[in-house]
Amino acid sequence: MVKLNRPGRQYLGHPFSKHPSKGTRLLTNLQEKRSCASLEETTDRPEPLLPPASRNQTKALETQLLGGERTLKRRDVAAGVGVSLLSARKIWRAMGFPNIGDEDVAFTERDQEALQIVVTMVREGLLTEETAISVTRSIGQMTDRMAVWQIEALVEDLVAEHGVSDAEARRAVVSELPSLIAPLEELLIYSYRRQLNAGVQRLAVRAESGLAASELGRDGDEDDAPLPLARAVGFADLVSYTSLSRRMNEKTLAKLVQRFENVCAEIISVGGGRLVKTIGDEVLFNCETPVAGAQISLALAEAMAADDFLPEARVAMVWGRVLSRLGDIYGPTVNLAARLTSLAEPGTVLVDSVTASALTNDDRFILTQLPVENVRGFGEIAPVLLQRGKGQGLVVD
Repeated sequence: MVKLNRPGRQYLGHPFSKHPSKGTRLLTNLQEKRSCASLEETTDRPEPLLPPASRNQTKALETQLLGGERTLKRRDVAAGVGVSLLSARKIWRAMGFPNIGDEDVAFTERDQEALQIVVTMVREGLLTEETAISVTRSIGQMTDRMAVWQIEALVEDLVAEHGVSDAEARRAVVSELPSLIAPLEELLIYSYRRQLNAGVQRLAVRAESGLAASELGRDGDEDDAPLPLARAVGFADLVSYTSLSRRMNEKTLAKLVQRFENVCAEIISVGGGRLVKTIGDEVLFNCETPVAGAQISLALAEAMAADDFLPEARVAMVWGRVLSRLGDIYGPTVNLAARLTSLAEPGTVLVDSVTASALTNDDRFILTQLPVENVRGFGEIAPVLLQRGKGQGLVVD
């Protein structure tokens, strides 16, 4: 139901508003935990230390990862595949790798095989050159981020388990990797296939019904009308992150960011959504129905408010059409969701009037009209406060 007779920000209170100094408590709790941890370390810290990987170990790991010795120059690789140096360079850059000098012996037979795969797809007409470059760039960017993430996780594990410094852990992690490469590679292929199937199902099965549902509450004049996909788009933004980050040490800040992303990823996944990206203190997600978007948004706000380690979050969600490109989403729907996030009070969820119309007859949600706001790029917008009505909401076990 929509409450139109109660305007004003006084309705932005929520079950967790009894904790007005959560940011202060957060730092106090963390300081106490660090004090206890330092006492434990003085009595229980194990004696040294992981030996750093030798030069031979590092070289052996490189050979294992690259699939052989570096024996080829750039022109050798290009000639072996039958393409120009320019084409080979374009594909190499698309994978996210730096420029290599013409006389540098930097490539392996496996590099040539990878280049051959891309070139063959173009020659056989499976992909245009432009599309092949785009697809290759997607693989390069995603695997680059994944590799950095995994290495940092291994370093963090060594620091926690063995009590070594960060620098010592980084030198020692090379010794840990050889036994992990095969299982992680297998998981990567498995996950890719599952995610590709999920993308196909979203594309082929639900696009038509999603577009039909997106017409709810619309009059045909919306800026996003030409865009192809109907999605609920949401942002969750940690409150006071900038000031908190200035007062935290590196380890505590890393733990906060990791916990925030883990909590968000789990809730979004359980709710049937997709985590599009994380930018420091903010996550962007989308899903296929306004109801799913509302459930995820409420669960995110509630989870942050209930977590003593995390500050509260401002959340906003908008139902509309988007353009999906390069693994990201674009359009007025995304921009409006971002603007509404900045208007939300800590621990609350805002939606726009179109989204509110799509949720009006659902007793799982309470919708309260708020005063009109002048929103940059959109003019006057009437935000609506979204609160939980009947039912339990998402269950994250």
